[in-house]
Parts: sequence; C-alpha cells; structure tokens
Amino acid sequence: MPRFLVVLDADSTLLEDEVIELLADAAGTRARVQAVTERAMRGEIDFAASLRERVATLAGLPVEVFARAQQAVRVTAGADALVRGVHAAGGTVGVVSGGFHEVLDPFAATLGLDHCRANRLEVRDGALTGLVLGDVVDAAAKAVALQEWAADDGVGPDRTVAVGDGANDLGMMAVAALSVAFDAKPLVRAQADLAVVDRDLSVVLAALGLRG
Repeated sequence: MPRFLVVLDADSTLLEDEVIELLADAAGTRARVQAVTERAMRGEIDFAASLRERVATLAGLPVEVFARAQQAVRVTAGADALVRGVHAAGGTVGVVSGGFHEVLDPFAATLGLDHCRANRLEVRDGALTGLVLGDVVDAAAKAVALQEWAADDGVGPDRTVAVGDGANDLGMMAVAALSVAFDAKPLVRAQADLAVVDRDLSVVLAALGLRG
C-alpha cells in the first residue's frame, strides 16, 4: 500500500486535555484562560493573539510545572492503536500543536510519532516569563507543517489526512486530502470531510480503509 501521512492536533484530539489550562491551574488563572481558549476554538479571536494572552497569565511559574502537567495529561483512547495501525500500513504520523513542546514531547516519543511541532515557552532563571519563543504555531503554521512533512516523507498531497477539533485546525484540514473532525466544534464539523463523535482515535483507521 502506498505511504500516507496522518497529522493530528494535540490538545483535545491526541490528548484529552487543554495543556495550557493544566498549566493555568498552577497559576490560578484557569477560568480566565479557559474563556479565551473557547473563544479561540470557535474562531472568534485570532489564535496567536489569544495564545500570547493566555501564556502571559503563566508568568512566574517554576519550570517544575511542566512535569506536573505531564502527569495530569491523559492520552485520548485509541491513540496508540491509530499510530500502530498507520505504521503497519506504511504510513507516518505527526502531531502539530498550538500547545507546548515542553509538555507534548514525551507523549510524542512514547507513541512513536514521526513528527512533532509545537510552541516553546520562554524560561528565565527557572521560571516562565509569560512569553512564547519565536513564531506561534497557528492555523497557517499547522498547514505548513503538514505540507513539509508530506514532502519529507515522500507522501503525495492526495494521501494526507488531518485530524482536529478547533478553528486552529482548519488550515491543515483545508490542505489535506482528507479532513476528520474529532469531537469537534460546529464550525469544524461543518467544514470537515468526516466527523468522529466518539472520543476514540482508532475509529480514524476505518476512515483510512485500514479497519472495518
């Protein structure tokens, strides 16, 4: 079978949680961060601006907060089965996230993902500064990641799949050959080729013709 590429969003797709909200718990700013997250997911405000606004509330947190967040994060059911199924069929899997490498990387490694791209948080003297390093991974950056990884893996544009749940995923879903809305916001479901209601990523294998 020809190779293909599956690219997953992280927060609320590959992972059950919104990582920035777990970090915000430690700062006592979860309610404020959650409200901004919801507006961004619905496409009501620019993602990059919303991310910077949310990250600013984390200023002063010690770097140990990353380990605590990793312990609290739950991997979505079926994630391991999806990755193994795609690999068994000769495909590759990537995760691209508006979240953070500091929390996401261990999960990407454990699952055996081929690609991982996310934001990085600035740390100074052992504490978060409330700033994001470099360019924010937004909708446009997610689309670029999918296209770059497909080229790197030798996968044709007609064999790319994007799986996500929020407005920030619409860019990569638009350039993918197949877009899958995973327990998604109405805006995303309306624009996706397929919608998965159950929170079980292994269901995506059926959409790829690998099961069922």
